[in-house]
Amino acid sequence: ANFSFFYQDPIAFLFLCKQYLLNKMKINPLAIACLNAIILPALAFHPSFGKRAGGGQMCQTQVKNINLRHASVTDESTEAITLGRQELSPAYVKAKDYVMTTVRAAAPPGFPMEKWDGFIEHFVTEYGQTIQESGKYSADFFASNMLSVLQFGFKYGLPSSPDHYTFDTTHKAIREPFDFYEWGCNFFGPAMDLDNSVVIGVENLRNAFDQVKAGDNVVFLANHQSEADPQVMSKLLETVGFGKEASEITYVAGHKVRTDVLAVPFSMGRNILCIHSKKHIDADPETKADKTRENLKTMSAMQQLMKQGGFSLWVAPSGGRDRRNVATGEIPIAPFDQKTVDMFRLMANKSKTPTHFYPLSMVTYYLCPPPDTVEASTGEARNVRYEPVGIACGKAVESVGGLESRHLFTEHAQQVVEEGYQLLLKAISEKKSRNMK
Repeated sequence: ANFSFFYQDPIAFLFLCKQYLLNKMKINPLAIACLNAIILPALAFHPSFGKRAGGGQMCQTQVKNINLRHASVTDESTEAITLGRQELSPAYVKAKDYVMTTVRAAAPPGFPMEKWDGFIEHFVTEYGQTIQESGKYSADFFASNMLSVLQFGFKYGLPSSPDHYTFDTTHKAIREPFDFYEWGCNFFGPAMDLDNSVVIGVENLRNAFDQVKAGDNVVFLANHQSEADPQVMSKLLETVGFGKEASEITYVAGHKVRTDVLAVPFSMGRNILCIHSKKHIDADPETKADKTRENLKTMSAMQQLMKQGGFSLWVAPSGGRDRRNVATGEIPIAPFDQKTVDMFRLMANKSKTPTHFYPLSMVTYYLCPPPDTVEASTGEARNVRYEPVGIACGKAVESVGGLESRHLFTEHAQQVVEEGYQLLLKAISEKKSRNMK
């Protein structure tokens, strides 16, 4: 432990100690509640803690451009997947009330809490139901985790905060003095039914990470279903012995994970290459030129990383999350964008470093179901479920298709991802059935 940190920032130091005790030791729930009551409200807007987080630029602006369109949370698109949930027990109701009271009291001056209140309470209720349904954690654990997300969101995600975190086009995970990577895993991990989760293609994963260790590059061409996909990758790779490798993966991320108030602290714990997706770059014509320049800067940084070698990259060539078919209830995989795949192959060739492309299927939709429609704005309603998840890694895709038939590479990669996706759905269903007996 670095005890000089205590003298620099005692509140943050106590928070770190509390998280350690919560994760590593069995502590009396009353003691945890007392620690929460003392530490978390004080940390919410403690002025110096965020300034030493590092890795980005801190700035202060006026409260503006905070999209609150989803604040009332009455969207019919989520109604079908919110039915049949457990009511919160008295202990969890008390914990939820404590979270909401603390957050309302800690809201900064000028913050429109009356507009955010419904949005926040929905998220708090969802997470509380999820932790309760897991049957593995206490109401105090739920309150502690939930408060940390909301308070970090206020501190680092709000444009009005003096500690507002602004991402560069290339971001390195912040692991000290506070470990945002581990914190993010500890928040979403308890929502994953790992007993019924599945990893397919372990040998392919081993080959991929061995190639990275040897100095080659690996690109995982994945479907994307949930904003918790990076945490799913970490938790599932840990189960098959690739925890360290999981922490080193870089994720290609769009604008929402860098600007959404609640997404910001999770993104701070990830290696990220920030790209404006094709779906959203034209949303605001006035900023299109700036977004294009940022994308070019990101491409340049990615090229340098590929030249260095030993680089693992996760990218969703669809440019966004898979969306539910409202009519059938099915969740089809969004089509891979041909030009996106071509661009990564071109950059791999230009790097002169051997680069291997692995199709990666992910089943994570019901963990954090997204809205049924694609929106360019941030601030979507957060839904969380206690659900099993899965990843399936196929064999590296051979470099098929020349200039005139390069579509064959993309089509083959998508086909393998779709096949792996169906295998995961079947394997998860069968595992749940076996475990219920």
